[in-house]
Amino acid sequence: MDIDLDLPSTFDPSKYFDTVHASMVQNGKLISHPCGEYFQKMATDKVSGLAAIPYKEAENAGYFKIDFLHLSVLDVFESKEQIRTLVKKEPDWTLLENEDVVKKLFQLHKRFDVVSKIKPQSVQELADCVAIIRPGKKKLLNAYVKDRDVIRQELYRRENKSDFRKSHAVAYALTIVLQLHLIKGHIL
Repeated sequence: MDIDLDLPSTFDPSKYFDTVHASMVQNGKLISHPCGEYFQKMATDKVSGLAAIPYKEAENAGYFKIDFLHLSVLDVFESKEQIRTLVKKEPDWTLLENEDVVKKLFQLHKRFDVVSKIKPQSVQELADCVAIIRPGKKKLLNAYVKDRDVIRQELYRRENKSDFRKSHAVAYALTIVLQLHLIKGHIL
């Protein structure tokens, strides 16, 4: 199990918490996980100082990690209220017709093909774009364009615990809405 927290890019968990940084195995070597931290006591690798148990095995052993995800879009805001105000405001959906704009967007920067086919006009449709780009779901794009409501159910069907959740897709879509407002205001 892990928990994801979205934070400004300047947030450093080691300044606030006594944690063990997560590790993973790549090419047979123990390396640093990009953003995971353990709050439980666990063995550390003496050379690297990282968790001695790679995160996939650590989860099976009952450990849970917290991923501190750095989102640079949050760097421009001074308060949660500013964010709440913007996500309640309807963005200019026509910005998504511009490939150069889509290239700047969280999660969707390489998927103008999907965005231009779906032509999202709501947070839910934007979330659907995010869900469709996931492995195993890309094949649903053409069917989604024909019948969004039916295919939407398939997009968020969870056959195992690692399948993409609707809550994640909506949270990502709201981050993209913030970006659209900032692009429209020439801040990004």
